[in-house]
Amino acid sequence: MKSAVVEITERIRERSQGLRSAYLRRVEAMAQRARGPERLGCANVAHAFAALPGSDKFRVVAEKGPNIGILTAYNDVLSAHQPYEGYPALIRDEARRHGATAQVAGGVPAMCDGVTQGYPGMELSLFSRDTIAMSTAIGLSHDTFDAALLLGICDKIVPGLLIGALQFGHLPCVFVPAGPMASGLSNGDKSKVREQFAQGLVGRDDLLKAESAAYHGAGTCTFYGTANSNQMLLEAMGLHLPGAAFVHPHDGLREHLTRAAVQRVLALRNEQAPLGKIVDERCIVNAMVALLATGGSTNHLIHWVAVARAAGILIDWTDFSELSAVVPLLARVYPNGAADVNQFQAAGGPGFVIRELLDAGCMHGDVLSVNGPSLRAQTKLPVAAADTDGQGHGQGGVRWIEAPMRSGDTSVVRPASDPFSASGGLKLLAGNLGRAVIKASAVPEDRHIIEAPAIVFDTQDALQAAFKAGELERDFIAVVRFQGPQANGMPELHKLTPPLAVLQGKGFRVALVTDGRMSGASGKVPAAIHVSPEVLAGGALGKVRTGDLLRLDAVAGTLDALVPAQIWAERVIAALPDDLAENNAHGLGRELFGGMRRNVRTAEEGAVTWL
Repeated sequence: MKSAVVEITERIRERSQGLRSAYLRRVEAMAQRARGPERLGCANVAHAFAALPGSDKFRVVAEKGPNIGILTAYNDVLSAHQPYEGYPALIRDEARRHGATAQVAGGVPAMCDGVTQGYPGMELSLFSRDTIAMSTAIGLSHDTFDAALLLGICDKIVPGLLIGALQFGHLPCVFVPAGPMASGLSNGDKSKVREQFAQGLVGRDDLLKAESAAYHGAGTCTFYGTANSNQMLLEAMGLHLPGAAFVHPHDGLREHLTRAAVQRVLALRNEQAPLGKIVDERCIVNAMVALLATGGSTNHLIHWVAVARAAGILIDWTDFSELSAVVPLLARVYPNGAADVNQFQAAGGPGFVIRELLDAGCMHGDVLSVNGPSLRAQTKLPVAAADTDGQGHGQGGVRWIEAPMRSGDTSVVRPASDPFSASGGLKLLAGNLGRAVIKASAVPEDRHIIEAPAIVFDTQDALQAAFKAGELERDFIAVVRFQGPQANGMPELHKLTPPLAVLQGKGFRVALVTDGRMSGASGKVPAAIHVSPEVLAGGALGKVRTGDLLRLDAVAGTLDALVPAQIWAERVIAALPDDLAENNAHGLGRELFGGMRRNVRTAEEGAVTWL
């Protein structure tokens, strides 16, 4: 393995030793207890299984068959999660075939950022992750389960399910994905229409037609944002069946994979591989490496810090940055390139990338996974099969074959010997404005350094209004402050991409600096995001005034206000205006999240609300 990967992993292990040891002691203590139906009182057991058919009651109580808890994020609003509607019945059927039972332990909330983007509901988005984690804990707290299947895909849902399930680390758990929608209007063409709309060149009807052609059916959105990055990370952590991530919802193979997940989670009960032991520091590093090698979502620099913390592991942005320096970029998927996630899958997908990273010494192969004691299983691809191949590699209607040795499209996926770049797609920035991250791989090289006067905005709406008024036809760095977790829940700022992209297309040198989030939507515009600490927590971004010269340097990794030191030291941090504070606290349920805004940790600490 690369020495830097080993050294960073060891540093994380040493840093986490006390927390991790305590976590594992709790996991082991829970694992030593008798099964729920034998341990709980008779009234408790009767309540738990009252609604089961008689044969299932007999199976779980008298025959002591295993009981699988299903945590589902199904709803009809998320295209990615709509296919989950029929999964519980399918899982119950497969469980019965193997002498087991299955119950929906709970549903977890799952909001679509695409629906709430740019509106007040988006301010609940980040906090929904911890709400999902708590909902997962509530479902599993019935304490009658021998294993769990986790049905979730999108942005906060996977991290939330994983954080919640890690509190029940004694249970074997498998994530069950549902796959991406078929390719529609390309992401590039969609972005062009958005920019034309921002310029007033097309109307709402044309924009809606384009958006509906891009987002047109069941399945995950096809750009490589947080949702599809989630799936890549779960593959790299060995928490999926190999290659399950990007099989389409209506492909016949999808049902076979779901049934195989039931079989696998039942088998894990005898393999000493509960979730809490699988997710160790090597597993977390593998997820970080996969993110960097594929230019994945910047949101995971928040989410995976929280996931790691839930398993007693401490990571920070410096760990990501140092890994990025030695991990090659092997994939270009929009907004990191032109391809969509279906093209990524066709070119080799997660199996190809994981094998290349293992062979290049960038990943830990000697780890537990839901598929055995090695990550090598994740380099295989699922194919339909009548039954097993006689070698134990097939389960029901699935068998696994080796991923192709060569990329199916080198404009999308490349081998580690010929990467798109020698370093990963994310970069840490640090300076007198704080610490931030940038998705440098999505930005043209001639835009990696921007030095320009600041224009300060308190809201994203104010920036959009200035654009529409023609006030931004110049070089500048937009500072959009009061967008952190304490201020308003740290919403995504995707609606700022079109106007900034239009200005960049006109030849102006523009960039964004914010204590909010932007994820994959930042695209080709340089965006220093997640500035930490945020303004409301005393962050220096609150000292910036319109006209200050700022420098964003993704080459040197710096983010500074070029203001004389004495003047900078004397500056007072701006206060959140009373009208904004009042607005942020009310409407569309924001009242109910006041406690989270008050207690949330910094973005670099995972924006967790439960510590």
